[in-house]
Amino acid sequence: MQYPTLIRTRRRGLRSPAVTWSLVFSAVLMGGVILSEPPQAAAPRHVPTQMVQQVVQQQLAALAKQDANSAFALADPELRTQFGNAETFLATVKEQYPMLMQASSMLFLKPETDGTIAVQKVRISDDGGSAWSLTYLLNRQQDNQWRISGCVVTPEGRQILT
Repeated sequence: MQYPTLIRTRRRGLRSPAVTWSLVFSAVLMGGVILSEPPQAAAPRHVPTQMVQQVVQQQLAALAKQDANSAFALADPELRTQFGNAETFLATVKEQYPMLMQASSMLFLKPETDGTIAVQKVRISDDGGSAWSLTYLLNRQQDNQWRISGCVVTPEGRQILT
């Protein structure tokens, strides 16, 4: 019994013109996408990160000295409206966030910003040895000054030094 022999042939030569043009078009299109710059509106403005960090440092220093007016002045207008005055602001911080007033150590992480809103994370420990993570939200005002619009305090537990 004989088996039919399969002969494989490869078609050598040029592809059809439609396939060739679609490959060329795709290559040109991809090259344009890769080489194009992003739109200016999507690119974040350069913001010196020390400006953001400095506002948070100033407020924490004012709270440590119980300087209600200085701490309150670094809040954005909406937050100041919510509290009404510096004394109410300081009383709330004393009652609900005493660790902000008694930080024995601070570590500032690099802030993140898009040019109009910034997030500054700070790790602190208090006099009792407990660690806390602070996440500040800041807004750039019309006068280009950064002001604090809120802070989330998260406990990290006790620090153990070895």
